Amino acid sequence: MNLLLVVEIFYILLVIVVCLRIIYDTRNSAKALAYLLFAVFVPVWGMIFYFVFGINYRKQAIYSRKLIDDEHRLKKLTERIYAASEANLIAHAEGVTDGKKLVKLLLRENQSPLTSGNKVKLLINGEQKFDELFMAISEARDHIHLEYYIIENDNIGNRLKDLLIKKAREGVKVRLIYDDFGSSSIRGRFVKELRKGGVEAYPFNRVRFLYFANRINYRNHRKIVVIDSRTAFIGGVNISDRYINQPGDEDRQFWRDTHLRIDGPGIFLLQHIFVSDWNFCSGQKLDLDQTYFSDPPAAQGSANVQIAYSGPDSPNSTIMFSFLKAINLAQREILLTTPYLIPDDSVMDALTMAALSGVKVKILIPGISDSKLVSMAASTNYGDLLRAGVEIYRYQKGFVHAKTLTVDGSISIVGTANMDHRSFYLNFEVNAIIYSTEFAEELRRSFYKDIESSSLIQYEEWVSRPFYTKLAERTARLFSPLL
Repeated sequence: MNLLLVVEIFYILLVIVVCLRIIYDTRNSAKALAYLLFAVFVPVWGMIFYFVFGINYRKQAIYSRKLIDDEHRLKKLTERIYAASEANLIAHAEGVTDGKKLVKLLLRENQSPLTSGNKVKLLINGEQKFDELFMAISEARDHIHLEYYIIENDNIGNRLKDLLIKKAREGVKVRLIYDDFGSSSIRGRFVKELRKGGVEAYPFNRVRFLYFANRINYRNHRKIVVIDSRTAFIGGVNISDRYINQPGDEDRQFWRDTHLRIDGPGIFLLQHIFVSDWNFCSGQKLDLDQTYFSDPPAAQGSANVQIAYSGPDSPNSTIMFSFLKAINLAQREILLTTPYLIPDDSVMDALTMAALSGVKVKILIPGISDSKLVSMAASTNYGDLLRAGVEIYRYQKGFVHAKTLTVDGSISIVGTANMDHRSFYLNFEVNAIIYSTEFAEELRRSFYKDIESSSLIQYEEWVSRPFYTKLAERTARLFSPLL
């Protein structure tokens, strides 16, 4: 038997083994078929592509252990969570009538309690968020927990660094988690200065050259701050100068974003998420004890709040489930703002059915995108939605990065998750669900103010675009799971 024949037989056997691996490991049939075709018809490189991008090494190894640890800690709180949630459902039934099924979904899937008596504050853009955040940090007395996807080594990043060091030297315990990919500019001197100043800082998962592509495919996209177990921040605004719109600074693109401050028991699950993530990336073993889960202060507001979170360590995409359930609950109106509209078929079908059923569906997307490829991939969804009667607005004032949803003027979602495959299945994400007509009305007003600076896409003009434009967009969509 000559050497060439041996190599051919070996390669055929290798392709068969890889194909069996793809079939066994890939739950999504469309993705499995794509990987199979790529492995078979693109010699060698097709298989390399699958092993680099197709296998969730972190979920299979590191994150499986993380999930076990997280669930073990959460079980300690389960009885208290269920008891408190049932009591709140009874006591505040009027405030969550429209969202009762969503409440129960998150309770069973995330063990996320329905909390009452929360004061929630809508923060528009970095200007409002950073003033509020820095004030709250400066008033901290016991601990400050921060978790961010992007922290830049710029003016706003250094302001935060100096403030955290100041609080650490005052005796406040300061812990910081940063995504090693998103926060690459603070590696080295910035982080060393934090640690030298008494701040504990760890990357969520260090990006090394080995397994580089697979590691950057799974990102900690969360933005969480918890201060003294009383105040929390969550939303779309990272730590960067780009989020601040300074008067007279017309040379820089306007950045439209939304953040949220929560005061009250709604912060406790955010604290749990932080502690779980901290134990994973630091190797420490903070416990769910009274130090970080003390009794909350007296009710400061009237909002009911739940938290939805998921990631590569989650059995299901709770983020996607919560969006889907909220959309399906709509009877009158859905107002959605997202920078990336590349959802899976279930969400597309839910939005389409809502519009065809007479629900007023309005979606705000960027008119000016930060990624041409992502914008092209998202464009392939617009035709079907427009045909069903969905109104799609392109924000023209700048780049809209906000991730919000309002349903029937009673249910609101503000958080970190985009309406795309990456947020549903690849990233670590977290959203706050607010059951409050007062807050929903404030978010509605913000939405309608934004569409004053937007242009409505007309269906007839959209479907009349040139063939080559549509072909380019459909080609870009093939890469949407990686965008």
